[in-house]
Amino acid sequence: WLPALQLLRRGSKAVTRHWKAMHLQRQKLLAVTEYLPPRPAVPPRCLPRPAAPGHQEDGHARVLRRQVEETLRSSRMVAVCQYNSMPDEDVVMLRHYLRRHNIHLKFVLNEIVRPVLAQSKYRNLLPLFVCRNILLVSPETRAREMLRVLKGVPQVNLLGACIDDTILSRQGVENFAQLPPLEVSQGQTVAALSLLSSQTSSLLQRGPAHLTALLDEHIRRLRDAAGELTEPPPGQSAG
Repeated sequence: WLPALQLLRRGSKAVTRHWKAMHLQRQKLLAVTEYLPPRPAVPPRCLPRPAAPGHQEDGHARVLRRQVEETLRSSRMVAVCQYNSMPDEDVVMLRHYLRRHNIHLKFVLNEIVRPVLAQSKYRNLLPLFVCRNILLVSPETRAREMLRVLKGVPQVNLLGACIDDTILSRQGVENFAQLPPLEVSQGQTVAALSLLSSQTSSLLQRGPAHLTALLDEHIRRLRDAAGELTEPPPGQSAG
């Protein structure tokens, strides 16, 4: 017969390993035989820093950077704009309206375009690339048409531009757009220069022309006086 409830007690194991101090002779032997590395001839702080491991450039980033370089090289007008989120249909329409004036819209990444700008003549445009930006590039100076298109797109804000190797702010671009076309300016300049030269020529010719007129008048008077002396009186014959 076994009871319905049995209590079993398991005894704990006896601890047979206790910490024991190392013998003094063994401590001396370990201290004597401890390895001491040789001291370097040059302190480590005097050595040049090891070069950082080279970061291998991504092939896709290299292609994008080359495209940005070609775009900047072949463009007379480069405008930097701040881009806010807008529907895809509006982006397509914006591209269409800009392309009608030979202006192209380029989406660029800051980590791609900033190294390119730092090594080019557009390095002063670097402070504008702090958020999501787009580039409006054109082989011609179409500032007036660009402002007219951007006026109806509030999601795209013009920050600055570089036109004919001249960096302009937004106000500078607006002032540039109000200037007459290049052909008209050249015509006005040529007219102003020709007017000055014609006035100078007339001033230089006025003295000789006046002297010539005076001499002609004097000769005419001398001839008239000589003719009156040689002409006989009306009552006498020529014989």
